[in-house]
Amino acid sequence: MGARRKRKDRRRAEQVESRIVNGKYKNKERDRRRERLKEKVQAGPPPYTPSVMSWLSQELDKPSTAISHDDVKQWLTANK
Repeated sequence: MGARRKRKDRRRAEQVESRIVNGKYKNKERDRRRERLKEKVQAGPPPYTPSVMSWLSQELDKPSTAISHDDVKQWLTANK
């Protein structure tokens, strides 16, 4: 085994460890972000800010230009 292979293996092991350690914090942050953006969506009608539209696009699995007010209403009732 060469030095390059050793570095590669060590890096892979460190990445696995990092995912385990940091994953729980990232999941908590995703939950906090979801609640924060959900409140923004509930607070007012469209048009929403680009960050909210981007998040809604991921939640609804649609491009942000294709999201209608009815889609948002339906999503809100399903995710109360």
